[in-house]
Amino acid sequence: MKIERILANNPGPFTGPGTNTWLIDDGEGKVVVIDPGPVDAAHEEAISSRLSERMVEGVLVTHTHLDHAPMANPLALNLGVPALGFAAGPEFVPDVALVDGSVFPVGNIGLEVVYTPGHSDDHLSFRVGNVLFSGDHVLGGSSVMVEAMGPYLDSLRKIKGTGLTQIHPGHGQSIDEPEEVIDWYIAHRLQRHAEILSAIRAGAKSVSEVVETVYQGVDTSLYPLAARSVQAHFVLLSSEGQIALDPDGNAVEPPPDQ
Repeated sequence: MKIERILANNPGPFTGPGTNTWLIDDGEGKVVVIDPGPVDAAHEEAISSRLSERMVEGVLVTHTHLDHAPMANPLALNLGVPALGFAAGPEFVPDVALVDGSVFPVGNIGLEVVYTPGHSDDHLSFRVGNVLFSGDHVLGGSSVMVEAMGPYLDSLRKIKGTGLTQIHPGHGQSIDEPEEVIDWYIAHRLQRHAEILSAIRAGAKSVSEVVETVYQGVDTSLYPLAARSVQAHFVLLSSEGQIALDPDGNAVEPPPDQ
C-alpha cells in the first residue's frame, strides 16, 4: 500500500496549513481519493496529475464541511467514478452512501468505514489495517471543534485500544503514536468539561462568558470554534443533570437535591 498526501491551498486559523487530501494506492495502481477539499482548480490539477496511469476507484469524504467535501462531486464526475460519503451536506451529494462497518474495496485492499460522529453528525473515518484516515476526528497537532460532545467522546473510545499504529488526519502532520494522542484527546475534553462546569459554578452563564473564562490565552480568532465546543459541553452537562439550560441556552445550576 502506498499513501500520498496533497495539501490543499486553504491555510487559515480553522484549517491550519490546509486540508490534507489523501491518495491510497493498493500497490498495483488502483487508488482512492479521500477529502479533495474545496473547489480549487490548482488543487484539482495537483490531484489529477498524481492519478495519471492509475485506476481510480472512488472519491471519499470524511464529512461535509466546506474545507473537505465540495470538490468531491466535480472531481468524481471528471474521473468517471462515484463520490462516497455518509450523507448529503453543503455542496456535496454522495453517489453512494457509506455505513459503519462496511468495506470499500480498492484493488487488493479494503477501506473499513468507521462512523465517528462528534465533530459533525456525518463524520466518517476510514481504516486500512492498523492505519486510520481520521478527517477531523483527530488532528495532527491540535484539538478539534466538537458539535456533539457525548458522541465525540464515544467515537474516541471507539477507536481507542484497537491496535492503530498510525493516523493520517484531515489537517496537520501524520500521527505515529495513536494511543497516546487518543488518550490526550479524551483527557483534554474531560478537563475542558470540568473547567466549563467550574466556570458556570463561579458565575459564568452564557457560552460567550464561559469561552472568555476557560479559553483565556487562546487566540481570539478561534473563539467562534471554541464557542461551538462549549455549547456541546453545555448539552452534555445538561444531559448529565449537572446544569439546566434556560430558554436562551444559558446555563443554570440545578437545585442541590438534583
